Amino acid sequence: MKLKKIMLSIMDRKDKIKGMKKEDINDGINEMAVENIMDDYSLEVGFRRKDTYNNRTLAKLSNHYKDIIKLIGEDPEREGLLKTPERVAKAMQFLTHGYDLNPEEILKSAMFQEDYKQMVIVKDIEIYSLCEHHMIPFFGKAHVAYIPNGYIVGLSKIPRVVDAFARRLQVQERLTTQIKEAIHNTLKPLGVAVVIEAQHMCMSMRGIQKQNSVTTTSDFTGAFLVDKTRAEFIHLIGSKLH
Repeated sequence: MKLKKIMLSIMDRKDKIKGMKKEDINDGINEMAVENIMDDYSLEVGFRRKDTYNNRTLAKLSNHYKDIIKLIGEDPEREGLLKTPERVAKAMQFLTHGYDLNPEEILKSAMFQEDYKQMVIVKDIEIYSLCEHHMIPFFGKAHVAYIPNGYIVGLSKIPRVVDAFARRLQVQERLTTQIKEAIHNTLKPLGVAVVIEAQHMCMSMRGIQKQNSVTTTSDFTGAFLVDKTRAEFIHLIGSKLH
């Protein structure tokens, strides 16, 4: 039954595409939207892709990437590169979709009153971001803790907040502070702690080319400014308790 519904949905989309009028296509934008529907609507049992793109931005980015391919001495018309400009444009929109997210609203969507005043830690949160200096990836893990002051938040919202800030052009230092401030300003907890450990490809694959270097940043508020509390947090994120 589920597979039948997906097939009917695909057929309905195809009917809509065939029904589009030529005058509805402005500068190839709707034409590209049609192609996206067909390309991104993958069909597997139990799987339905939900990628969304700003098609006007996608068209413009694709044109620029085609020019870049020419400028580096390649032929954008050869088989292996024909769809590369569009693929890269889609990837760039996905990698920077954090600009469309509101981290504080993410937290507010799952706040609950609870009389709990001990440390809450979500550690080893994977991070993938783009260095704003070279637009090359940096990746690693974030460890986030807060001490509630009347409100707790759904645990999944903390990684979502991390992603909302990471999926932008970033520097690790600012990313660390933004995560802390979003939690501090929204939950008004007794304290917030954020530590990020990351490898920067701009240091590994170019420049100084140090493949094993790791950068660590931290930021603390409230109770975590006290040595004893901060030391407990650092101990717990470094411990293997599971």
